[in-house]
Amino acid sequence: MDDSAVVLLPGKDKAVRSRHPWIFSGAVSRLPPLEPGEIRSVLAADGSFLGSAYFNPQASIIGRMLAFDRTPPLDALRAALRRAVALRRPFFAGTADTACRLVNGEGDDCPGLIVDRYADVLVLQISTLGMERLKDVVLAELESLLAPRSIYEKSNLPSRREEGIPSREGPLRGAAPEPVTILEDGMTILVDVAAGQKTGFYLDQREMRRLARTLAPGRRVLNAFSYTGAFTVAVLAGGAAAADSVDASAKAVAAARANCLRNGFASGGLGFFEADVFEFLRRESLDYDLIILDPPAFAKHKSEVVAACRGYKDLHRLVFEKAPEGALIMTFSCSRFVDEKLFGQVVFQAALEAGRRVRVLQRHRQAFDHPVSVYHPESDYLKGLVLHVG
Repeated sequence: MDDSAVVLLPGKDKAVRSRHPWIFSGAVSRLPPLEPGEIRSVLAADGSFLGSAYFNPQASIIGRMLAFDRTPPLDALRAALRRAVALRRPFFAGTADTACRLVNGEGDDCPGLIVDRYADVLVLQISTLGMERLKDVVLAELESLLAPRSIYEKSNLPSRREEGIPSREGPLRGAAPEPVTILEDGMTILVDVAAGQKTGFYLDQREMRRLARTLAPGRRVLNAFSYTGAFTVAVLAGGAAAADSVDASAKAVAAARANCLRNGFASGGLGFFEADVFEFLRRESLDYDLIILDPPAFAKHKSEVVAACRGYKDLHRLVFEKAPEGALIMTFSCSRFVDEKLFGQVVFQAALEAGRRVRVLQRHRQAFDHPVSVYHPESDYLKGLVLHVG
């Protein structure tokens, strides 16, 4: 048996044999001395070879698989990056769209790595020490595949604290980018890569913006937690009669207004409100035909789930109590620790307390550039419902 390999406990190899990329500390029988983030072979208790992973002894997810066979792990990572880029190409063929997610972590066999493309700028998020140590390999492959003008890092995720690495933001290749103009479905959106949330824009909502656009004709729309107004631009492009955008950030509200003007939508029929969304919902009449609720994650840690569910219930109860009969609600949760079933239960409780007849018309449509591995359903973080209020 290889003395340098990590050995799993008897019966704890099932997940890895099923191509699940995570190895928890409780599954490990023998962890040889290693540098945090180092790559090692993974063996079952009987000595059979399972693949290669990088390991961090101080994290609860102690290992993350890079290869499930004898492919050299760096070659496996390079091949995964090539597959990820190739997967997106057919979906953008013949379109003018200039932004997409290029690498979606475990969904693209690249655990701990997110890469988003905004025109000729790439933005990286690295959440694990193992992938941090592989950054140069990733950068070299991305430059070879795409020749971007610049590559910017926004690795400011809470998981980095558990991994023992500080947050990092700044240019990796080229100069720090100025705000980038992207095209999506004929809409022009300005993305502030350096100062924006996440990597600068919510690419995972592309399909739901398209749906909102089809629902918009003639409707009065409220876009709550509007950020830079992409949903607002989408419904206006779809023929909404009026649209109000609400966000607690003055900078986000200004960006939403600017994006509307950028797309030819003047101030008539538009409202922009810098306000706490909960306070706005309490004080306003909510005379809207379509209400979009796309809040930031209410639970960034498992310990926050109970408080998050209270927040989601209060949010929906306020809307259900005031929405006019026949209103449509598009509602989302990006909290990974609040799964689809729990989110549905919270919406049910809010409807019951509000005493309204609420029906589910559709569920979230996955953006094609955010693939989820069938072997790793945990990465399916974004939930959404289209509801009818009677």
